[in-house]
Amino acid sequence: MEEGSSLAASCPGGSNGGGEGSTGFIDLRPLGSSPAVDLTDRVHLLPCCIKHHGPCPVSHYFKPKQTDVVVDDLCLKEAFFRGRKLQGVTVPLPAGYRGYVLDKSSESGKRSETSEGGFNRWLSRAEFGNLTYWNHDSLPSPDDPLMRCFHWFSVSNALHKPVTQAELDSAMPVQGRND
Repeated sequence: MEEGSSLAASCPGGSNGGGEGSTGFIDLRPLGSSPAVDLTDRVHLLPCCIKHHGPCPVSHYFKPKQTDVVVDDLCLKEAFFRGRKLQGVTVPLPAGYRGYVLDKSSESGKRSETSEGGFNRWLSRAEFGNLTYWNHDSLPSPDDPLMRCFHWFSVSNALHKPVTQAELDSAMPVQGRND
């Protein structure tokens, strides 16, 4: 997708279980004339749910430290959150991909928590090129769900790659050939 683009999306069935679905618009252009906020090396996926939206002094309490341990060519980090030891690695997003921090807003420009079958608008607030994911009670590994979903990128690229006539010809059995 080109930089500064937008995307229209429709989700049949929706996530609310009601079956009515939702339709929306995702605007990936940075707000105003300023460039997008780059959160590379500052996005963390924690193994917990934090029920708070808004600013907070996270850096005062969450202080990841680099270790000398290497897991699958990724340097292990260690941190503590609410007294629990976390171990994580910083994973780059695949080439050609960017992550976006989206904010749901209503047509009037105010933040909207829910949409009753209406039109949702999502605005890009920041973007990132990597993320650090954390486990507690285990080292990060290629078998973790996040790492396994990264395999989908190569599958998707293979499925959507254009097929040339030469590839079609080589895959078709030759008529009348005696093997």
